Amino acid sequence: MRKHNILKVVLIALLAVVVLTWVFPTATFSTTLSIGERAQMGIFDIFSYFGQGFQYFYQILIYALIVGGFYGVLSKTEAYRRLLDKVVDAFKGRELLFISIVTVAFALLAGGVGLTTILLFLFPFVIAVLLLMGFDKLLAATVTVGSVMVGIMGSLYTTDVNYYINNYLSIGIHDEIITKIIILIIAIVVLLFNVLRYAKNNKLKKSKAEEIKEYVPAATKTKKKIWPLVVVMDLFLVIVAIAMFSWASIFGLSFFDTITTKVTSFSIGGFPIFGKLLGSVPSFGNWDMMSVGACLIIATIIIALCYKVKVDDFFTSFGQGVKRALTPAFIMYFIYLILIIATYNNFQLTIYDWVLNISKGFNVITTTITAFLSSVFNVELLYSINSVGPYMVSIIKDTGVYPLIGIIFQSIYGLTMLVAPTSILLMGTLAYLDIPYGKWLKHIWKLFVELLVILLIIFTIVTFI
Repeated sequence: MRKHNILKVVLIALLAVVVLTWVFPTATFSTTLSIGERAQMGIFDIFSYFGQGFQYFYQILIYALIVGGFYGVLSKTEAYRRLLDKVVDAFKGRELLFISIVTVAFALLAGGVGLTTILLFLFPFVIAVLLLMGFDKLLAATVTVGSVMVGIMGSLYTTDVNYYINNYLSIGIHDEIITKIIILIIAIVVLLFNVLRYAKNNKLKKSKAEEIKEYVPAATKTKKKIWPLVVVMDLFLVIVAIAMFSWASIFGLSFFDTITTKVTSFSIGGFPIFGKLLGSVPSFGNWDMMSVGACLIIATIIIALCYKVKVDDFFTSFGQGVKRALTPAFIMYFIYLILIIATYNNFQLTIYDWVLNISKGFNVITTTITAFLSSVFNVELLYSINSVGPYMVSIIKDTGVYPLIGIIFQSIYGLTMLVAPTSILLMGTLAYLDIPYGKWLKHIWKLFVELLVILLIIFTIVTFI
């Protein structure tokens, strides 16, 4: 049953949220806070939300399966194993440099560009390299998940926070950018210190073949060129990084909107050829997870064509990859089910009301606790902020602290997702690597505490500036 540890943890978390509907009454806020009755959920009530879960959050499920299919096809091309070996050989004796490059790159992609869940695309590759280098699964999970969460903590342009700020706090999107940069840099340094120290103490006992065979294709002596694979993967990453960045909302640029309109409206003999071929393609800056998934499928097909993968082999290997990704994908889906239950049976505000009113007005500690709890319940930052934002603004009248509130929610969300059983990336990665949740907490708690203390110090300093 150890292989189902993460699934059991997520289901226990789901059950815990159901129990909370029996304990706390519901609460709503319009202009005043209204406490209602308890909305106790029963067994059949849980199943009533399954359809809504697919309706609202099917994208993450499908994207995870596409990523699985992508690597299934890669494993069919002997070039993928050769690429892994090339990377391992290139960093032989300099493994810590590879870890540092990946950690910083992932953190900057998450913090500077806004790529978070999308980076799942690179997780299996980085994990395979680290395992071949002789590192263990805990390090692989810390490098991948940890760097993304650190990036979220210091995210320079988080559109979810900006949405909240524009609707409730009326703060400029570039406010407190210096504080965000400081958090991002310090968090990366602290993560690197912990990761490199662990790597030095847990290296180099050669990974056993049976421990890594699920994540690394069989060794090959092929002479197939790896450059087509590298070009396609790099091009995909560049396109996605540009396409997912909110150019219009952050910098007011409409360039990509204009280009997309011209391309899709281009006609030959009065027929909009590209518009028909591409369909309803969103402009760069407006892509969602399904757009990225479609692009990844195209990349998968191109790689298969480059390496002359037969059609039958393509579908077989893609299906095997999807099967491999099923458990992590459905774990992610169950986590979103927790969000739906917590939102539709709104006991959360009852808890937040009690925490926020421990002290009068703004308080770093109570705001941090509220941000932590709302992150656990709501999975995504936008839902986390909206679950308490309007009410918080009504009781905190000092508008001067509003930028700090946005930073607290953003950074505490990233920190929380490093340990919470409702963290999409964390629980999906732990399931993929078959790492028990308790073992992960034992491994990561020191880093969590260090980052929390640093954040509280920064919040306190900013309060008095």
